[in-house]
Amino acid sequence: MLLALSPSLIPPSSYLSTPPFILSSASKMTGCHRSLIVMAMLSSASLSLAFNQVSFSPICTIRDCSLKNLHGKKQRHREHIALPLPASVQSDDMVTQSSSFSPSHIPLSLQNRPSHVLSMEEIKPILNFKSKSSGKDKVLNVTGVHHLAVILFTMPFWVAAMKITQWLGDTIEGFDDNRAKFDFTGKVWCRVYLSMTNSYPILEGDVDRLKVGPNGKMSEGACLFVANHASFLDIAVLCTVLDPVFKFIAKDSLKKFPGVGTQLVGGKHVLIDRTNKRSQLKTFKQAINYLKDGIPIMAFPEGARSPDGRLMEFKGGIFSMAAKAKVPIVPLSIANTHAVMPSLGFLPVQSGQRGELRVYVHDPIDIEGKSEEEIAREVKEALLRELPADQHPLDYEAGLNDAEKKEMVQA
Repeated sequence: MLLALSPSLIPPSSYLSTPPFILSSASKMTGCHRSLIVMAMLSSASLSLAFNQVSFSPICTIRDCSLKNLHGKKQRHREHIALPLPASVQSDDMVTQSSSFSPSHIPLSLQNRPSHVLSMEEIKPILNFKSKSSGKDKVLNVTGVHHLAVILFTMPFWVAAMKITQWLGDTIEGFDDNRAKFDFTGKVWCRVYLSMTNSYPILEGDVDRLKVGPNGKMSEGACLFVANHASFLDIAVLCTVLDPVFKFIAKDSLKKFPGVGTQLVGGKHVLIDRTNKRSQLKTFKQAINYLKDGIPIMAFPEGARSPDGRLMEFKGGIFSMAAKAKVPIVPLSIANTHAVMPSLGFLPVQSGQRGELRVYVHDPIDIEGKSEEEIAREVKEALLRELPADQHPLDYEAGLNDAEKKEMVQA
């Protein structure tokens, strides 16, 4: 039955060990049957949290298999190579390479990585309208309609699972103190949603760091996860790849979004009201307490979504939380969500497989004895090394001469 969910849920190599009668049954199932099985597994996995550890569920088992051979590609755990960057993103104490910088020094992520951003002609919108909240133009195409159908069909099961786990957590003392079980319902939904829309991300880098212990927490201790923020889809992608119990630092305004808002509030995530300094201080202390209790924090140092996918300047204060709690910082490069769900898209405009959704887990950054400015530079350099060229700041390209830019295009 598992094969009926989605081809991206189970890698091709897994078919070899699948009994023939299951393959035969899966091939005869209709789309309706597949959807019903997905929903049954979603409800079962969420409700079973009352009797099992957070890290155990059918969905988790499927994900662990798919990470080994996702879309037919082996999970890549590459050795981190410190590659020099252009002067525009180097720290002052790094060797200036403006005169000697050559295409061979360009980070590997910029080589042979064409842009996946679609033109309006390629998007082929079937609906154009203005957003009531932002007043900006939005488009919806056939891919977006598919995503909308999956969301509308699966969200009631997610909402029901959240209500049940929240009631159990409020009723049974010690059942869900840090809301790990409650948050896991959202992780299950994100994995099902991205799988059904053929948008499951590729995970690379120091993936062993994401392993969890029997209590659902990181085996290597808490850390501050930081990532670039290029799309609203980043939240679902991060919930899919991060197995450990963690808490988002998010804008207070996200509470109004269906599903996501309920998850953030019910999961006791760190919500910031940027118009209220007292609220900012309170949330700062809340985040530090989570880190000291061994629960990782997930933050976007840019403080907002990038309108064009390019990495923006960081807001102050994020990295000081790690310094106060004495935990390392683990950068996560999220590639191509801006191409899959751009700012003009009401919903995704192409599948994640076509747009090559990808998350790279970097080695941890030790913050001891470093200023916040030094930490910010290291984080920025790490993120840029694994982002495609169209997600680099424009001043990054300004650090290259015409010959180097031409070579990048040809590559």
